[in-house]
Amino acid sequence: MSTLQALQALSQNDHTYSERHEESPFSENELSKDGLAVSEAEYWEKYYHDLDFTYEWNNGYLEEKPMSDIKGWKVYRWFCKILESYFTAFPIGETIGLDIGFRLALPHKTSIRRPDLSVILDTNPITYDEDDCTYSGTFDLCIESLSHSNLKEIKRDAVDKKKEYEGVGVQEYYILDARKSQTEFYGLDKNGKYKNLDTKGIVKSITLPGFQFRISDLYQQPPLDELVDDDIYHDYMLPAYQKEKQRADKEKHRADKAEQQADKERQEKEKEKRRADRERQRAEQMEAKLKELGISLE
Repeated sequence: MSTLQALQALSQNDHTYSERHEESPFSENELSKDGLAVSEAEYWEKYYHDLDFTYEWNNGYLEEKPMSDIKGWKVYRWFCKILESYFTAFPIGETIGLDIGFRLALPHKTSIRRPDLSVILDTNPITYDEDDCTYSGTFDLCIESLSHSNLKEIKRDAVDKKKEYEGVGVQEYYILDARKSQTEFYGLDKNGKYKNLDTKGIVKSITLPGFQFRISDLYQQPPLDELVDDDIYHDYMLPAYQKEKQRADKEKHRADKAEQQADKERQEKEKEKRRADRERQRAEQMEAKLKELGISLE
């Protein structure tokens, strides 16, 4: 098997760990351990910090997080931008990335998930330390950028994690699918069940007051400065830019007003000059008429 064929084989997660191990020419440390049965303690000790692969742990088995593609990265990056803009305008929490994991203790199973992006609100009872590489509480919002590597990975994000996040009380769960087929936005209702947050193509967060966006913009990714005057985004989009824009608008208004005043003064001066010219012309005409009549004004 060539190196290219071996890499292609490794990119397919439909095989078990033992099957890939037998087929691949790479050493054991270079192989993905996806599907390998390990204890939770062993996962934390050996696989959570793996340098070559990012693993989650699902009730006794390793699950490798799949690689994204450029299309997925662009959707994810644009979403990160608007979310960061929101927290700049309303600093009520923190975004957490880099596959920082949290433990989900469910009635029938335990898993350890590492969302692509997550949010911890200031109101969350479980705090964190800047040096932590895991979170001991439950994230308030989880975002997954869907990979289309195979159906198993799609099901993991779209079905399995939805059930798990709902079960432990993650307030909102967003699935970003660059191919549009599996994009979903969920929020817990009063009964602790996920409901769809999509209302006529607009998502309005329950957890983040005032955070809303058009689903179509995820795919079109308009520049953020074009959204400043958009009613959907205006309340939180680029607050520093808005402040500078307001200052610039105010300065322009002042300059326009000053220019209008200067124009008015110029018009008044011209009007006064025309009046004086007419008075002088009348006086000259009167003087000429009197001279014709032999009358001197001296």
